[in-house]
Amino acid sequence: MECRYSYERIETILKISTKEYEILRRLVYDNSRINLGNEKYELVSSRVAKRLRALNLDSYSTYCEYLATLGGKNELSQLIDAISTNYTYFYRETHHLDFLASTILPNMMAQKRFSAFNPFKIWSAACATGEEPYTLAIILSEFFGPQNLQSWKLLATDISTSALETAKAGVYKHDKLKLPNPSMLRTYFQKGQGSSEGLYRVKSSIRDNIQFRNYNLLQQNDKISNSAFDVIFCRNVMIYFDRDTQQELVAKLERKLTPDGYLIAGCSESLSSIQHGMIAHGSSIYQKQGVTH
Repeated sequence: MECRYSYERIETILKISTKEYEILRRLVYDNSRINLGNEKYELVSSRVAKRLRALNLDSYSTYCEYLATLGGKNELSQLIDAISTNYTYFYRETHHLDFLASTILPNMMAQKRFSAFNPFKIWSAACATGEEPYTLAIILSEFFGPQNLQSWKLLATDISTSALETAKAGVYKHDKLKLPNPSMLRTYFQKGQGSSEGLYRVKSSIRDNIQFRNYNLLQQNDKISNSAFDVIFCRNVMIYFDRDTQQELVAKLERKLTPDGYLIAGCSESLSSIQHGMIAHGSSIYQKQGVTH
């Protein structure tokens, strides 16, 4: 009981010093390009406190010292996980999803772009705990039909290893399943029983058609760099980056789009200050130019 009380005090009483915050801010930036401003001070303090408890450390200064050791290298990914993980749910920001289902997919289908040899390719570029890629997979299954899984491919990536483990498992509480049609619950999910009551798992027919991969969006010379996508969802990621990093990321994602392809950013992520060659379709939806038919 004393140990528990002690570490609760770390989270609620201790504060990160300016020097310690700068050490953590620099480490996070150098390893993920996430830019933590002064407004993130309380968030960092709270989330790093949980890492102190997990490691049985008694101060933020000790944690910073640990990160500098050989054994602390693996902790860097845990630190980035703690800083970058946010609450999400199925069918978030529905106007993007409606645009995919009602405009992008029908238009590309009319161009006869898809076949078993040339499937529709979509990338959930910051998939977090999986709610976004599974939502996209449901939309694709509804559009192409459950018997035509070969008509689409979905890549889901994230920098967080722990978030990816949750995504791969595909198990969620009911409050995450904000589905537009109640019948989807039975069609795409298995209801937990016994000790898993109250939980729902995405059915394997959907789960197995998604490729999950650990990936830093700013890394270069990787297999993803040799791929091209009809649609890239990269939502609520650029808000963590400074302008130069945003510019670098947008340029990379634009290169990764097929002719006519779409980049979909978060609702608060306008590209008005970023140089690019895409056409805006309303708020946060962009289409690559250089159309070829």
